[in-house]
Amino acid sequence: MAKMRKSYMYRIIFVAIVILSATWFSITKPVKLGLDLKGGVYVLLEAKPENGQILDKEAMGRLIEVLNRRVNGLGVSESSVQQVGDKRVMVELPGITDTEKAIDMIGKTALMEFKIQSSDGTLGPTLLTGGALKSSAVSYDNLGRPQIAFEMTLEGAKTFAEITRNNVGKQLAITMDGEVQTAPRINGEIAGGRGVITGNYTVEEAKNTAALLNAGALPVKAEILETRSVGATLGDESIAASKMAGIIALALIATFMVIFYRLPGLVANLALICFGLITFATLNFFDATLTLPGIAGIILSVGMAVDANVIIFERIKEELRFGNSVMASVEAGFKKAFSTITDSNITTLIITTILFTLGTGPVKGFAVTLSIGVLASMFTAITITKVLLRGFVMIFKIDKPILFGVRGKE
Repeated sequence: MAKMRKSYMYRIIFVAIVILSATWFSITKPVKLGLDLKGGVYVLLEAKPENGQILDKEAMGRLIEVLNRRVNGLGVSESSVQQVGDKRVMVELPGITDTEKAIDMIGKTALMEFKIQSSDGTLGPTLLTGGALKSSAVSYDNLGRPQIAFEMTLEGAKTFAEITRNNVGKQLAITMDGEVQTAPRINGEIAGGRGVITGNYTVEEAKNTAALLNAGALPVKAEILETRSVGATLGDESIAASKMAGIIALALIATFMVIFYRLPGLVANLALICFGLITFATLNFFDATLTLPGIAGIILSVGMAVDANVIIFERIKEELRFGNSVMASVEAGFKKAFSTITDSNITTLIITTILFTLGTGPVKGFAVTLSIGVLASMFTAITITKVLLRGFVMIFKIDKPILFGVRGKE
């Protein structure tokens, strides 16, 4: 008996740590909201290969990588860049209000080239491109005017030094997307691969240009097929409607559980609160973005969490009707319900895995939140509900079947 109580104490401590951790993760960091809830910009692009380019999986992967870096340059931490089909890319930018700026940043080529410029302004062949660029950032000259400081890679620095060594006295034009930004005269070899691009930049233009250079040029030309601006008002209305639906559903569920299952119903309601904390804490931990389909996945998993408790409590009631003691019935109920709950949840997880693998955008979001909800519901039903219910029975020495909704066996 002492060994059993010690084991039960360990379970209580474990559950307490889980609940406290989930509460901390849920409160200290708000859940990220997606485009449909927060508003922002939606852009659909299609890759258009040119000059014999091959549009394969690797090329699309590089395109998505560059677009991701550009989006990060906009400072959008909740962005989504996903491939749709074979040659389309969907970009979602929650919280962005300047649609034109976002589209301009996403679609620009941002190709930096170094060329020798003759006295009549004619440009020679490209000697070095932005592909040799290691990093770029905004800096300021002695008069406080913004400029773009850049640093070459090791190989790029060697090439840059060679170019300047072999062309002393000539003008080295630095072009962006074919337009000359600056053309300083080369007075000697420039070692180290560092330099600046001067021009009539505003601070904002310099920041955007530096961000584009850091992101790199698009490996494949991408044509914008569709742009859509989603207002924050729609997101606010969606959140308000979802909250109301959630409150009504939880109120009805809580009432139903208490009426039909008495004490276990009360415990199930407490476990449901823990389920919510664990679900949102997990979303925060994995830095997931919540969307309307994601909310639908969470609400569906709430139903599954309640369903798991219903299965357990019905097994307990069956044991009580057979004349078993309350504690023995609780133990047997959880044991007999375990395989049923596990099997049903595994089939759901298989479906969510298929949805995540084959789906795109909102479908993936629904699959992720539903998967998290299913796993959280299994944990709360099998572990937290059991610990709480056993605790009530042991502490208050409950031995009346009527407190479990079983009539006629007071």
